[in-house]
Amino acid sequence: MKAIVYNSLGSLGLSDLEMPALASGMVRVKTAACGLCHTDIDVLHGRYGNSSFPVVPGHEYSGIVEEVGEAVTSVSAGDRVVVDPNISCGHCRACRRGLRNLCETLQAYGVTTNGGFAEHSVVSEANIVPIGDMPFNLAALAEPLGCVLNGIGEIETKGAANAVVVGAGPIGLLMALALKDAGIPDVSVVDIDEGRLDFVRTLGLNAILSAPDTLASMERSVDVVVDATGVPAVVEGLFNLVANGGNVLFFGVCPPDSRISISPFDIFRRQIRVAGAHSLNHNIPEALAVLRRSGEAMSKIISHELPLSDIASYLDGPHGGGSMKVQYKAF
Repeated sequence: MKAIVYNSLGSLGLSDLEMPALASGMVRVKTAACGLCHTDIDVLHGRYGNSSFPVVPGHEYSGIVEEVGEAVTSVSAGDRVVVDPNISCGHCRACRRGLRNLCETLQAYGVTTNGGFAEHSVVSEANIVPIGDMPFNLAALAEPLGCVLNGIGEIETKGAANAVVVGAGPIGLLMALALKDAGIPDVSVVDIDEGRLDFVRTLGLNAILSAPDTLASMERSVDVVVDATGVPAVVEGLFNLVANGGNVLFFGVCPPDSRISISPFDIFRRQIRVAGAHSLNHNIPEALAVLRRSGEAMSKIISHELPLSDIASYLDGPHGGGSMKVQYKAF
């Protein structure tokens, strides 16, 4: 079978691999669609996970069950499914608290174990979720949307009049659309790229060009403020936007050694909730429910559907503007 393989740090190629063996409790999936995430690039360059090579990347994927191993009862050959990539131990302190995304030995398909940028993969039955008749490309958004919903679950959205997401990349737009789906009536996206902001408007969201005067006029006026940039200076500025009693969500991935300056007194006196969110916490079913409600808008974020050979070039280096969510499309 054809697969993209990370052979070593910084080295990848399109390779021919043997069909993966099927063991008890496992399911062989024929990949239909697999999204590209910046995490895939970070894995290649040793910035995420344990960087054990060789590995097939791709953790945002859907497909068709080809064959099931012994003891598999929840799915059958021919079922349309999506993969929940996180593999948690189930018994460490975090897992016992229900925080399986914070497992002390967290692994994931496409990060530490072969994933979806291949024609076929073998996945534990526990990581398979049926999608019914949902289109494969839309179902492949369930993983990044699950990350979004894990983040939203850490803040208070009930009664919020407005929200601002800083960063108009694919994950920022999924966050903004999910906040709207959660019942916040006024959701805006801030970015420095006017072209991206034009696209934001097509999704039924407010678009705000990042500029000092504009952001100053919004001071302490937003109930939910989310960073989707991973830029420390942007994160620090969120505290100027959030209203008293509001919420600040650190969702973008800042460099591990970065630091920001905030006022503990402000957090105390203004009763600001500050939360972080890592990955998804086995909430793919919740994400599929949101996609069934809001999938028409969310599907617009998919800008490219490409063969594996073209996906390899997106993983290997920077590309020009104009792309949002890039997916491998098998059929």
